[in-house]
Amino acid sequence: MDDLAAGPETGSRETDGWETDAWVVDRPGPMAPGPMASGSAGTGPLVRTRRPVPEPGPGELLIRVDVCGVCRTDLHLAEGDLPPRRTRTTPGHEAVGRVLALGPDAATAGFAEGDRVGVAWLASTCGRCAYCTSGRENLCPASTYTGWDRDGGFARHLVADARYVYALPEGRLGDAELAPLLCAGIIGYRALARAELPPGGRLGIYGFGASAHLTAQLALARGATVHVLTRSEQARRLALDLGATSARDAYAAPPEPLDAAILFAPVGDLVPVALAALDRGGTLAVAGIHLTDIPTLNYERHLFQERTLRSVTANTRADGRAFLAEVAARPSPLQVHVVHYPFEAADQALADVAADRITGVAVLDIGERQ
Repeated sequence: MDDLAAGPETGSRETDGWETDAWVVDRPGPMAPGPMASGSAGTGPLVRTRRPVPEPGPGELLIRVDVCGVCRTDLHLAEGDLPPRRTRTTPGHEAVGRVLALGPDAATAGFAEGDRVGVAWLASTCGRCAYCTSGRENLCPASTYTGWDRDGGFARHLVADARYVYALPEGRLGDAELAPLLCAGIIGYRALARAELPPGGRLGIYGFGASAHLTAQLALARGATVHVLTRSEQARRLALDLGATSARDAYAAPPEPLDAAILFAPVGDLVPVALAALDRGGTLAVAGIHLTDIPTLNYERHLFQERTLRSVTANTRADGRAFLAEVAARPSPLQVHVVHYPFEAADQALADVAADRITGVAVLDIGERQ
């Protein structure tokens, strides 16, 4: 198909008549386990389509998407673990690109044509409820999400509410390294906060994919001792390369009791395993949006001595800004292990995520990656 990344030039409002290329979730269902015939209907839940370039409404930005990270949440949406909220939605909520046009009143958010920006999971909130007005907008009952309630970044163009878009000044990290930070990074940042790891504490990380390998680096930079528990031997090697003290199988015991743990793997069977590894007063934060069933817990073994189990729900914009500021202030760049896929292979990228064939993060190269 035509590469429309070079469609409307930056600064042009003449988008009428232009078409854009996008992937949509057509029929939610399991991803095929092997190589896929990219873009062909009938091989899986994702299909490619062409549609008019969207027009930015009041307070919105039209963005040319240059790269988009592939998140496990996209997989849950494609496979139907998260029920669809609209038909034929374009997934993707780790999009980095450039502002092409501003809708009415969008300039008040501080963006200009040509700015590098990021579009993340949280698309909007009501701004009025008790959660929004108390710094907990991630719990807003009226919240909407990119790639679930509105079209996301598996497309060459998207529109987004300017108030929920992140400014991404040009710096040490390129587009492909920034994209995974918009969900994998931010949710890991919030999970680390929810885990209440004490200074210099002992952190266990269960599962070591996109979010976990970024979170481990945050914890290490803060002086934590990090123990990684994951079934992937390749991921265990990466964990040790990044500075983890130990890396063992997901069901193995860590070499010492943990002050805190984060469960990134969407495996409910690991909840009692991680709780049993906690020291007295420890906290387990479950970072996934979807989790298989949790087995029966034993109160004395898993919860007594003030052990805590808590979930992590999305993030606030304040989380995102604080995380990106921490990344920018690091003396050395965050190591983001990217596996690149062409835009035409979005379905293959999701299939590889489903089969745990990716160590690090998958990123779609869509436009003019920098």
